Amino acid sequence: EPDMLARVFDAFVQVSSASHLAQGGLGIGLSLARGLVELHGGRIEAHSAGPGHGSSFTVWLPAIPPAEAPKAAEPQDCSGARLRKHVLVADDNIDAAESLAWLLRSEGATVDVAHDGAAALRLFNEHPADIAVLDLGMPEMDGLEVAAILARKAPRPFLVAVTGRGRQEDRCASLAAGFDEHLTKPVAPQQLIDLLAQL
Repeated sequence: EPDMLARVFDAFVQVSSASHLAQGGLGIGLSLARGLVELHGGRIEAHSAGPGHGSSFTVWLPAIPPAEAPKAAEPQDCSGARLRKHVLVADDNIDAAESLAWLLRSEGATVDVAHDGAAALRLFNEHPADIAVLDLGMPEMDGLEVAAILARKAPRPFLVAVTGRGRQEDRCASLAAGFDEHLTKPVAPQQLIDLLAQL
């Protein structure tokens, strides 16, 4: 659909025929790709000849001149990693959870992934995390229940709700359960990275 090309990188945008993609996740599919490319000073474009012809994506990244070798061998951190934290990601949307985990790992974080609330608690008990990023609408145990339990742990993880529930009463419910932040989908990748990098 030609009119979709200009909007294909917007979060939560789907073509009308994509009924199999009706379940929304973090809203960072192609928007995540654009965010990562732009973080590196580049741009990404979508091209298609029309329905049934598939799509192609072109990425431009700036060339970086080779850096001069240091004159003295000194210990340096050249990784550029911003998140030296252990993060637990829990979302029943597998693609959304794995996309977020990939983003966080690319910024230097160690990430555990769960797809329901009960599994999230098991993972945390086995490997306590510094940060927990939780969807609210998970099976077995929802994000509010998980947050209420994790908020009583010592040491206590920083708790972030990432959800499609954006009403004021939803935010109040998250804070009451123990969440430190309530982010409404779609969440811009840079917004989340900036938040976690401050911790």
